[in-house]
Amino acid sequence: MDNDSSSRIAAELREWIETAAPGAKLPSTRALVARYGASPVTVQKALRALTAQGLVESRTGIGTFVRAIRVARPHDYGWQTGALGSPQNRMPQLSSALRTLPNDVIALHSGYPDRELLPERLVRSAFTRAARGDAAVSRPPAAGLPELQAWFAAELGGATRAGAAPPTPGDVVVFPGSQSGLSTAFRALVGAGRPLLLESPTYWGAILAAAQAGVQVVPVPSGPQGPDVDELARAFERTGARAFYAQPNFANPTGARWSPALAEQVLDLVRSHGAFLVEDDWAHDFGITADPAPIAAQDDGGHVVYLRSLTKSVSPSVRIAAVVARGPARERILADAQAESMYVSGLLQAVALDVVTQPAWRTHLRHLRHQLAARRDLLVGALREHAPGAVIEAVPQGGLNLWARLPDSTDLPRLARDCESAGVVIAPGDEWFPAEPTGKHLRLNYSGPNPGAFPDGARAIGRALSEQEGSRRG
Repeated sequence: MDNDSSSRIAAELREWIETAAPGAKLPSTRALVARYGASPVTVQKALRALTAQGLVESRTGIGTFVRAIRVARPHDYGWQTGALGSPQNRMPQLSSALRTLPNDVIALHSGYPDRELLPERLVRSAFTRAARGDAAVSRPPAAGLPELQAWFAAELGGATRAGAAPPTPGDVVVFPGSQSGLSTAFRALVGAGRPLLLESPTYWGAILAAAQAGVQVVPVPSGPQGPDVDELARAFERTGARAFYAQPNFANPTGARWSPALAEQVLDLVRSHGAFLVEDDWAHDFGITADPAPIAAQDDGGHVVYLRSLTKSVSPSVRIAAVVARGPARERILADAQAESMYVSGLLQAVALDVVTQPAWRTHLRHLRHQLAARRDLLVGALREHAPGAVIEAVPQGGLNLWARLPDSTDLPRLARDCESAGVVIAPGDEWFPAEPTGKHLRLNYSGPNPGAFPDGARAIGRALSEQEGSRRG
């Protein structure tokens, strides 16, 4: 009944919009509720449908307005085709996880934790202290602040197995975020035109960084337990690759965490081929029922190049990451980093160091573990109850995401549109595959805002899947 009411309201408002001047303000939600005798939810659904059609735009705290459609002479940029020539590498489109949306939608697409999961008080205090210190006006060393280098080395060194030499601060290079670290690692260790092995599916940012570096991407099948070792061995033999990018702990998007046996097999394979494992430990701070076990802690021969970011766990405004590498690989990575950005903001490095060395940081991480567990379990339960067609093959032990398999006949673009019309934004899984997708998937983030709306989001996904099934049968 609500669907019929919202459609009727949208249709009548559409007629009014056709005769209204661009920029005209629509009646308030309260006025529309009174006019149509409908609930605020129904009115908001109608307004979202009009927004999705490009007819109106919302301005936070002001209202909803008729969107101005400008008709102008089309620009001719044909000359740029000749000037630029053919692109050497076509960049993948930016991920749907980066979309910024109004507060009234149920956002299951995001790649970042909600603000309430961040150590906001620690971050604000750290910025205040850093602004008063030397970091606000001085240039830091190219490899990073020595104190921050030492912290990253100690964090990894604390997990180093007995008998292995722990990393030193000099092994650490600080970067302005993990994306920069990935691009540099791929350029320095692989090089344009050469093969790089990637798990499939894998982090979309790694796919983007590989395209930017001009490397030849070689997909290796990977599932809820990690990569297929036999396929990985064949890929090394077939391509002669000298690097394999992977996420052994709470992988994005699958949530996979490698077993100790698998980690040992992969490390032995990398060593036998004289290759590098680029280990992305992006979710180090997001363990729920398990703690991360970095493979880099098992290696002191320089085969593992380790990447850890603080951006998601500290603040998206504090884009700080580090690469830990040994030997000539470290020197090449540092040289590329210097050529790319010279150095990383000393102010941001000081802020990151301040936050992670406060006693309250560990307290925050303990609370975060419980918060993520509650959100994950809420979304898993809601999907199993209201959207059984979205199958969670493995509940992740950490990280921020669920990876759901859908029926093979699912029309993913239509599913995303139908869900968004119902006020729920999802992330279709295709963009996490470095080659053709091997199935229909969704990546759903349980760390986003308003977890109380997760059941409503699951109902919308379930309805959209049911409607597709019904139309196929009909």
